Amino acid sequence: MATNLTLEPAELPADAVEVGRIADAWGIKGWFKVLPHSSNPEALFSAKSWYLQPSERGAKTFSGTVLLPIRQAKDHSDTVVAWAQGIDDRNGAEALRGARIFVPRSSFPSTATDEYYWVDLIGLAVVNREGLALGSVRELLSTGPQTVLVIEYEEGGKVQERMIPFVANFVDKVELPEKRITVDWQPDY
Repeated sequence: MATNLTLEPAELPADAVEVGRIADAWGIKGWFKVLPHSSNPEALFSAKSWYLQPSERGAKTFSGTVLLPIRQAKDHSDTVVAWAQGIDDRNGAEALRGARIFVPRSSFPSTATDEYYWVDLIGLAVVNREGLALGSVRELLSTGPQTVLVIEYEEGGKVQERMIPFVANFVDKVELPEKRITVDWQPDY
């Protein structure tokens, strides 16, 4: 099952964000299934080209970073399917299996007021209304009805974590340029 997959080598942009990975071929005409890292994979649909890196595990059909011009990406049932230039049959699509997909943060669609991409919140400092530092955002968790900020801080020489619901009742403001989130929260909650 040889395939002559030709992918253009590329530099990963400085603002690249990993947004998913290629799961498998889909059909016989070069389409492939994508497993997005987000439940709302708008970045996959808005980017005209994706940057791929091989999977950390398994067979590698390419190395380094490559640029994949996307012809079409769309929702299909509970997954995303895509079709790229130069990938015209099932063998070509199978050769991409496991590849990690990156897109530049600058190509993400604009957000509405009070909407944020999780990737933009990671690492922000969290302070309460009194200006007391509560830590920095390590990750966000979706708990179903709401999203929770997982805040990491150090106390007594040990790394601790606290969780704050990312809802208007507790989050006063998000200041991306200042890399800060102000919350109505006390350290002993």
